[in-house]
Parts: sequence; structure tokens; C-alpha cells
Amino acid sequence: MESADRLSALKAFDDTKAGVKGLVDAGVTAIPSIFHHPPESLLPPSTTTRSPAAAIPIIDLASAASRADLVSQVKQAAETVGFFQVLNHGVPEAAMAAMLAGVKRFNEEPAEAKRAYYTRDFSRRVRFQSNFDLFQSPAAGWRDTLFFEMAPAPPPPEEIPPACRAAALEYAGWVRTLGRALFRLLSEALGSGGDHYRRPLEEDMEGMGVASHYYPPCPEPHLTLGTTRHSDPSFLTVLLQDAMGGLQVLLQDAAWVEVPAVAGALVVNVGDYLQLVSNGRFRSVEHRVVANGAGPRVSVACFFRPYGAAAATTVLRPIVSGDGEEARYRSTTVEELTRHYWAKGLDGTSALDHFRL
Repeated sequence: MESADRLSALKAFDDTKAGVKGLVDAGVTAIPSIFHHPPESLLPPSTTTRSPAAAIPIIDLASAASRADLVSQVKQAAETVGFFQVLNHGVPEAAMAAMLAGVKRFNEEPAEAKRAYYTRDFSRRVRFQSNFDLFQSPAAGWRDTLFFEMAPAPPPPEEIPPACRAAALEYAGWVRTLGRALFRLLSEALGSGGDHYRRPLEEDMEGMGVASHYYPPCPEPHLTLGTTRHSDPSFLTVLLQDAMGGLQVLLQDAAWVEVPAVAGALVVNVGDYLQLVSNGRFRSVEHRVVANGAGPRVSVACFFRPYGAAAATTVLRPIVSGDGEEARYRSTTVEELTRHYWAKGLDGTSALDHFRL
């Protein structure tokens, strides 16, 4: 598609304010070309496998023999895979189920009920849209997103759609508590240098953005992706996913491995900020979501990162040891890194490449 035609098609899709779900409701049997991904982005780099579930560690936060053992498990996962699942994390299963149900309920309301929330004004603390990077990325993903800025303070309740209002407020509170606990574990795993990054979360100065994704069933899943290959602009991300499957992690830059849906578990992954701060010891691993014809898939990602004025003043600098280790990244602010991430969109490259020395 020529660039002018593509831009026209993107605008026409966005102007419906109905998202991908609107296309499905309209009965499309062939997905629009703006959602077509090149074959190399759908299949690289070699095989995709469901079998080695053990490749994604499962950590029981309540069963470790000691605090040191728990820190060691988290450290091992953060250094090797960058992803792990947690059990006995303190978030009630009822709150998790209610959050997934609320997101599904909102997305399956008539388009007219959702249009009031549809916006590309990123200053709004509650916003509904299809693809935050619709006009930047090479191809659109087959997903719609309801996003909330939930911390350091949640938005007024009346700004949150009634379909998921109570569930979102309750769930966010539980995950913030879990996030602080995880951040302390990761800080301890970094050693004494991690103390500098532990304090903001403990003082409730960090932000938490909540991206509630809805992936409708796709009539041609072999042509598109739910979410393109990317890593996260965060210190860490806590993900709630339903049983549909589709989240894949790129391990050793060699194969896509599916993150299995484990009952009662939450998925945790290292974000770009933490990879930079750890000077590459902790891995912000690329991941994606494949499209499927069964659907819908529902997931809720909570991103822990500074928000607002704190993003401009929080400096990310690599922690280097005293034995001659050199910094692998230049220092930057959260605001600068995030601005670069949003400007390039989900284009299949890591935002950290821009900051490597």
C-alpha cells in the first residue's frame, strides 16, 4: 500500500472509534492491509515451541526456604530469562477474575458505549484506543486497549468505565502492593547499588500504568500479530492473562517460547529501565502476542515506572561494579527513554539500542 493510501486507511479506521472489535462486529472475513505484517516478523527467528514450560520459571513467593533463597530465584530468572511467573503473590483470585471479566465486558459493549473513551490524547488518565502507535508502527496489531494511569493516585472513579470500574480500582491496589514486594526483591538481587532505586516505590512516588488488552478473534491470524515484538518501557511489568494463550517470549534470540497460562499465577518481566540500571545483568526480553482465530484473548499489564514530573527528574544510570566493569548504556531520564519508545512505536527493535555505548 502506498504511504498516502496507508495513512488514509489508518485515519479511516481510527475515525470509527470502534477499534478492531468493530471490524469483527462488522463481519470482516479478510483483515485490512494495515494489519498485514511481513512474513519475516511473523516467523523469526526459528521455531516457536509450547513444550519447555520450565523455560519460564515459576516462583512460589511463600515457599522459599529463606529470604536469601527467594532473592536468588528472582535473580536467576531476571538474569537468564527476564520472565517468570509468581504464585502465592497476595492478589486474590477473585480480584484477578473480576478484572479479566470487567475488561471483557467493556470491550464487548456496543461501539456507541465505548466511543466516549476513545482518544489519542495521551494526557487523559483513562483512554481507550486501538494501537497506541497506530500511526508510527509498520503494521497495526490485532488488539484494542483500555489504559488507566493508576498511580501514584488513581483517576476519579467516574472517569473509569462502569463495566470495569470497581474491578480496576481493587485490582490496581493489590498489584501495587505486589509490585513493591517484587521491586524490593529485585533491588536486593542487584546488591547495594540497587538501594537507590528501591526507595521511590516504597514511598509511593512511582507510577503504575495499566494496559487492559482485548484481542478479538482474527479471521486471518496467519497475516498479523496481536502485539508486535517489543520489550517494555518500565522497571518491571506484572501481567494477568486469561487461559487463551498467545504470549511468546524470545529466548536466547533463537526461538519463541509460549508463556503457559498457569492457574492463579501472574507473569512478571524485567523492563528496559531495569536492564539499563543493572547494566545488562537483568534482561528486558522481547516478547509478542500472536493473533488467533478462536479468541478473544484478554490480558492486563501493569507497568511500574515514574509518571508525570517524576519521569523528567528520575535519572537512569547503569550500576557498575568496582572491578573494572564499564557502563554499557549512557545515563538518561525516564522521560527521554519513554519519548524515544513512543516515537518509534512497536517496530520490532529495542528502545535500548538508542542508549547503548
